[in-house]
Amino acid sequence: MLDKIRNWRIRRTVARHPIAESLWLDALQRCPAARRLGASDQATLRVLATLFLEIKSLEPTQGLHLDDADRVLLAAHACIPILKLGLDWYDGWHSIIVYPDAFIPRRTQTDAAGVVHQTHTVMAGEAWGRGPVILSWAEVLHGGGRPGHNVVIHEMAHKLDMLNGDANGFPPLHRRMDRRVWSRVFSNAWDRLKDEQRNGADLPMDPYALESPAEFFAVASEQFFEAPATLRDGLPDVYRQLEQFYRQHPF
Repeated sequence: MLDKIRNWRIRRTVARHPIAESLWLDALQRCPAARRLGASDQATLRVLATLFLEIKSLEPTQGLHLDDADRVLLAAHACIPILKLGLDWYDGWHSIIVYPDAFIPRRTQTDAAGVVHQTHTVMAGEAWGRGPVILSWAEVLHGGGRPGHNVVIHEMAHKLDMLNGDANGFPPLHRRMDRRVWSRVFSNAWDRLKDEQRNGADLPMDPYALESPAEFFAVASEQFFEAPATLRDGLPDVYRQLEQFYRQHPF
């Protein structure tokens, strides 16, 4: 019965608030990961983007204006990771705050000696536990120009990672996935890339992945959707784990 109610609500939302064809074609043109999808998957993505725009609040700040085309583009990027998972995987949070450019959150940290420090780190994106996602619009528009980069997918990966607690590179796995295999694959990849970094070798992904296991998962997710061949060739075991998790084959 609940499935019938949910499906009815979905059909009603899509019928009442459809994404105009011109806006959708524009989003596909500006979102390579969506453009690579087959027609059936693009249709599914369009439904998810429609629902995403209904249930999530996109909140531009500092005078930034997002028109309808911008909002559809952002929704398309955001829904790529959950194409085969469903919008329920984004439950528990409500808003995306969008800055015009990089932003500098002010935080207070206390070190082991009890000394309080103010941090001023320039950021392009951030995801809070059960709070908002925060994005730089400039990064949304231009980050995709760098192979493997997509700040929206990066932050959405953090949101998926947080579904079972703090972001730690270990999202809730599907029933037939083996936690031991996931841990071994990601740990081995981490150790290998750390060694390569120490030896000055070129890495098969953004070195920012080595900041933490959470960033490793998020950066690998970006590359999985934006530069899948590079990830498959450079870290084939990681690629296969992400194939199983996202239930997608992004070629």
